[in-house]
This record gives sequence, C-alpha cells and structure tokens, in this order.
Amino acid sequence: MYFHGGNILNSTNLNTDLGGNILRAPMQVLVIPYKLFSGIPEFCIFKRSDDNYWQFIAGGGEDNETSLDAAKREAFEEANLEQTLSYYQLTSRFYVPADCISEKHRKYWSADTFVLPEYCFAVNIGNKPIKLSSEHTEYYWTTYEKAKEMLYWETNKTALFELYNRIKLNIF
Repeated sequence: MYFHGGNILNSTNLNTDLGGNILRAPMQVLVIPYKLFSGIPEFCIFKRSDDNYWQFIAGGGEDNETSLDAAKREAFEEANLEQTLSYYQLTSRFYVPADCISEKHRKYWSADTFVLPEYCFAVNIGNKPIKLSSEHTEYYWTTYEKAKEMLYWETNKTALFELYNRIKLNIF
C-alpha cells in the first residue's frame, strides 16, 4: 500500500481507508428491474430491512467505478442479478443531499460535496430469479400504477415514469 492524494492505494489501485475498506464514491445509482409479462411491464420493488418503505435497488459507487459498473454491482449485491444482463441508462438523473451518507464515508470527499448525482438504470431481467440480500426483507413484482403508489422516494417514481413510457412507446 502507498499514499496518493491523501488516500491509501492498495496493489489493485483501489482507494481504501486505513482499515483496507474501499472508499465510497460521491455518487448514487438507482436500478429498476423489470420484465414483460404477456407484453405488459412489471416492475420489481424492494422493501428495506432497516426501514419500512419500498424502493428500487439503490446504492453508492465505490472508488473510481463508472455509474454503470456501480449499478451492475449493486443489482448483483442486493438482488443477485447477473452483471451480464443489458442495463439501459435512463435520462432521469437526480441529486441527493450528501449528508444522507454516513460521515465515515463523507470524510474522504471534498469539503464542497453537498449533493450527489443519482444515475438511473433499467434492466429487463426476463425470467431470471431474484435472491435478496440482507438489505431487503422482501420484493414484489407489480404494475406501474401499484409501484407508483408503493414507492417511497419521488426520484424512484420519476425514473419509473420514464421507464414505463419508454417501454410503452418502445423508445430505448
């Protein structure tokens, strides 16, 4: 290991803290798994284990990951979705307050990091199974209308709106 720009780099060139943990990048990703059932889209929503609300797969980037790489990793970690599936980046992009992320991660960021970009992706998983991580207690396949009612975050609802209309009009 050696120092570079105030961070410790290990032999794989990943930025890590003194404990060897990979540093959290100042960005978020949102992933919407969906499938078509007789031509009608169904969306998979997830219930948080640490709170009582529904959302899509979400998480932060690690080290110097691209947003797509972070989306694939988060989908694999949270739902066991194959990273070889085709992910589509939505136009929807949001910003979330940086202080919603633990100080243990934020302390490595620039002092002027007040908001984080949230990049949104969709992935048609077809008949692939979902296997939950401990981050969620359950998942639920549902229609656009029901998902819109159940989702907690407005950003999730807006990204869902975009995806639903792209599917309806076959614009990808």
